[in-house]
Amino acid sequence: MANWQKYAAEAYGTFVLVLFGTGAILATGGDLVAIAFAFGLALVAGLYTVGKVSGGHFNPAVSLAAFLDKRIALNDMFFYWVFQVIGGVLASLTIAFMTSKDIVAGTYTSLNPNIEAFKGFVWEAILTAVFVMAILVLSKKGSHTRLLGIGLTLTAVHFAGIGISGASVNPARSLAPAIVGGEFTDIWVYLAGPAVGAVLAWVLLKVIVEGNMDFSGALAPKKPKKKAAPKKK
Repeated sequence: MANWQKYAAEAYGTFVLVLFGTGAILATGGDLVAIAFAFGLALVAGLYTVGKVSGGHFNPAVSLAAFLDKRIALNDMFFYWVFQVIGGVLASLTIAFMTSKDIVAGTYTSLNPNIEAFKGFVWEAILTAVFVMAILVLSKKGSHTRLLGIGLTLTAVHFAGIGISGASVNPARSLAPAIVGGEFTDIWVYLAGPAVGAVLAWVLLKVIVEGNMDFSGALAPKKPKKKAAPKKK
């Protein structure tokens, strides 16, 4: 698979996720159930469509966890981040074209007025950890139902998080309407929270699922597999 195909797949998948998810916020007037399922089903659509091309991250936090787990290289992680943001921004620009930039600003992830920014950061980290943990585990399964499981996990995250932190769990999802709509309130919550959550998810994977307490070689480059010596005739 060519690198440009992987990066294009990440842009496309993030475009679908942000377009359908934030579009549902506008189309339903903020209905919690509709928004939660819109994000979850949009993720499922992206995974079934281009998931095999790039791995179906559509989220910088997922790419960070995949890098930590040595599933992708460092340069791929950075390019994934770039194209994920590009895909999200294109989705927000599409909504702005159909409506206005001010309306796009209304789709920006926002904290409950009664929740402090730090608590919102903690909540985003926890939600992201649960979501990314599910992805790290389910992505290794062979059944196609694993993609539904990932989408339903994102739906559950939105049910639990919309009324508290806004349930971003995805820096690209929050950056897109922020860039297009010019709304950056508490943006650090939606950048730092998912990043911490991704690291936590990887740690939980190692400890709980794999029973591995050794993190000393976490950032060491993955050693290439040795080629088997040719058999003597």
